[in-house]
Amino acid sequence: MSLATLLVLADGRFPAGGHAHSGGAEAACKAGRIHDAATLADFCRGRLHTAGVTAAALAAAAALGLDPVELDAAADARTPSPALRAAARRLGRQLMRAARATWPDPGLDALAAAFPRGAHQPVVLGTAARAAGLGALDAAHVAAYESVSGPATATVRLLGLDPFEASGVLARLAPELDGVAAGAAEAALLARTEGPDALPAPSSPLLEIAAQVHADWPVRLFAS
Repeated sequence: MSLATLLVLADGRFPAGGHAHSGGAEAACKAGRIHDAATLADFCRGRLHTAGVTAAALAAAAALGLDPVELDAAADARTPSPALRAAARRLGRQLMRAARATWPDPGLDALAAAFPRGAHQPVVLGTAARAAGLGALDAAHVAAYESVSGPATATVRLLGLDPFEASGVLARLAPELDGVAAGAAEAALLARTEGPDALPAPSSPLLEIAAQVHADWPVRLFAS
């Protein structure tokens, strides 16, 4: 495992398209659920332990080499909102372009051929991590971090929140991020023998509902 490679994949400047998505923060800001650093922390913690857990486990499983077609179906089953499924595939398609240019690999080529309109982003992320020589825990860490870094960055733009406060929120979540990543990697190991049904599937109904409402807004700053 290369720490430098891990940093490249986790870097917000990696051209994977995440900057255009708020992870539900835009809808939460409009609804008043996020209005300062404390409520941002609450939102990020909730997202980490629901959508973040799911994404981290899927990414870890893909990094271990589990069947990506089965993992993509598992991701679909864990994403009730059509708007979030569409967003996940758009993000997967953009990440695929960046990953294939950065780490050319037959596994990425095969996944791109199987899903010309884009596989779910965590599945692509795990496949990219594998192509880059990273492991399941590494992929889980990136997915878990992305689940909260996107909303934190978006909130700075949406509310004019002090970026130092937003960074502080992420820093204080670090122990929980580590725990989520470790649990996701363990679940992925179990899924290697028991199949994708062994992966966690915590629900986040409010995120799903808000995503559908957000998708119908005539004017919005973020794609999701």
